Amino acid sequence: MKLIIRNATIIDSTSPYNGERKDIYISKGKIEKIDVSIPNTEDIKEISGDNLHVSPGWMDIGCQIGEPGLEHRETLTSAIRAARRGGYTAIAPFPNTVPVLQQKAALNVLKEVAEREKFHIYPIAAATQDCNGDNITEMFDLHAGGAIAFSDGLKTIEKNGVLLNALNYIKSFDGLLIHFPQDGHLASGGQMHEGKVSTYLGMKGIPSVAESVVLRRDIGLWQYSDSRMCIYGVSTAESAKILKEAKSDKLSAIVPYLNLVMEDNDLDDFDSNLKVMPPIRSKKDGAELLKALKENTISAISSNHYPLDEEAKKLEFTYAKFGASGLETCFAALNGSLNEKIGLQVIVDKLAHGPRKVLKVEEVSVVEGKVAELTIFDPNMSWSFDKTLSKSDNNPFLGSQLKGRVIGTYVKSQYFKA
Repeated sequence: MKLIIRNATIIDSTSPYNGERKDIYISKGKIEKIDVSIPNTEDIKEISGDNLHVSPGWMDIGCQIGEPGLEHRETLTSAIRAARRGGYTAIAPFPNTVPVLQQKAALNVLKEVAEREKFHIYPIAAATQDCNGDNITEMFDLHAGGAIAFSDGLKTIEKNGVLLNALNYIKSFDGLLIHFPQDGHLASGGQMHEGKVSTYLGMKGIPSVAESVVLRRDIGLWQYSDSRMCIYGVSTAESAKILKEAKSDKLSAIVPYLNLVMEDNDLDDFDSNLKVMPPIRSKKDGAELLKALKENTISAISSNHYPLDEEAKKLEFTYAKFGASGLETCFAALNGSLNEKIGLQVIVDKLAHGPRKVLKVEEVSVVEGKVAELTIFDPNMSWSFDKTLSKSDNNPFLGSQLKGRVIGTYVKSQYFKA
């Protein structure tokens, strides 16, 4: 389809038009022209607004999808619907389905859905069989079948030999291991970040050292293997420091958005939708994570989307499961909380370019001649998040006023209104 986006501010650090207000003409799925006042002589569909912004389409790494096996929480279709509303044109979901994503046939299903829905899905296959941390999967075959990376999701691979084996194996095809660092023994029974707030609330805490001790081990094994690794779920100031010291083109890191816009004080009303993994930590931790973002020590921001049904979340805080839905609200929460602290450019870079660099997939840019994969939004528009498009409503912002609204996305030659 042909489309003209009128008078939009381009937010794209890789584009020569970055920061400029331009018209964008799209035809046959490509950006044909970027200019001022492009004439419309063919009655082409137009998108206009007082404060339109356009960026490369956003990508989310590490969202959890219920299909197959947990469709009552989320299906692929509902996840894509929620992702579009949140401004995403691509997702790379974790493999923690039932059964675990560790067969080539399952990869083919994701490809078929992505093609049908006009969306991009980059499958992350299981690193170990059934994500149990004991034996690595058939990584070479899965890579050949389309797996973009390997991970056990929010399950830590505890055995040193297994983690090293995985890192060594993927090196043969320049693969990527995405790993969540947490010592299960140190975190056992913890409900939230360990600190003054957890003590005041009478909650057993999850200490920062539960993350940092495993992160140091991960980096040691990664350095020994000289493979590619991404640390998922960075949440502490100490982790930011460790990552800065180890900085390398082969090491990347992802921070969940709630760890940037919330702090442990926000849990004082025991909202179970703020019970997430990694836990929301202290104000100091959040400040250091923001610094690491600006310094590019942290590569990308994730929604950490983890849909759960009422039976899992509408319980006393202690009994509720960890996880929150986030695809629909990630950008708006970041924009409303952090625009003045780190700027819109950094936020968009960490949603658009950062994830693609982590996965080594083709870059998307707002440049003439490039394939059009765009997110259209208004960072100043307020809106009420009253109803979710996800199948689960465990989102801490449900019922809230948010600032920064996605207008629509353009992907695979089609425009989708948010």
